[in-house]
Amino acid sequence: MVFSDIAAVLFDLDGTLIDSAPDLGAAANQMRVARGMSVLPLESYRPMAGAGARGMVGVAFGVGADDPAFVALREEFFSNYAACMTQRTVAFDGVAQLIADLELRSLPWGIVTNKSSRFTDPLTQAMPLFAGAGAVVSGDTTPHAKPHPEPLFEAARRLGVDPTQCVYVGDDERDVAAGLAAGMKTVAATYGYLGNKTEIKGWGAHAEINSPLALLQLLASA
Repeated sequence: MVFSDIAAVLFDLDGTLIDSAPDLGAAANQMRVARGMSVLPLESYRPMAGAGARGMVGVAFGVGADDPAFVALREEFFSNYAACMTQRTVAFDGVAQLIADLELRSLPWGIVTNKSSRFTDPLTQAMPLFAGAGAVVSGDTTPHAKPHPEPLFEAARRLGVDPTQCVYVGDDERDVAAGLAAGMKTVAATYGYLGNKTEIKGWGAHAEINSPLALLQLLASA
């Protein structure tokens, strides 16, 4: 498959452009250490990294969002994460080359994440790789977060392009749902935290990629 008439490319952040699992896991482990508990290996946290605080607190303490203790644990996690979120986080292999290629083509690109701007802004500003992003839309930028399409519409407005001429790349079912609702071409990224989960086929994405650079094959006519 090759997408045609593409005017911009939008990306989810965690699990799509960056591997933030090490810092997310470290923030959760700090909470465990403070309670005299042993640290858990990164492999325990990585599959749930895309779920943010909910996922990390769930792995660390077995506490769900409906538990009365969750809110306090979440806020403690947020505090820990804010202090360490740029220490171990890196772009996935191939992302720098992918972005360089998009910019070489003069193809605008941006980020649409459910991560709060409290974390998105300092994180992307700390990584020179993202200096060329034409739009950075966080989970609290608009009144709605993904899977609602409004954050994607907002990114398209900021880039000055028609949503139907955008590609949205993400590693979660809500990313694909938001992209489809916005009328965009959707690409499921399977290389991040998801692995080869068979249910990805049921998300309805137009295409799947197992590495960042594989996206270029879909944009050959862009």
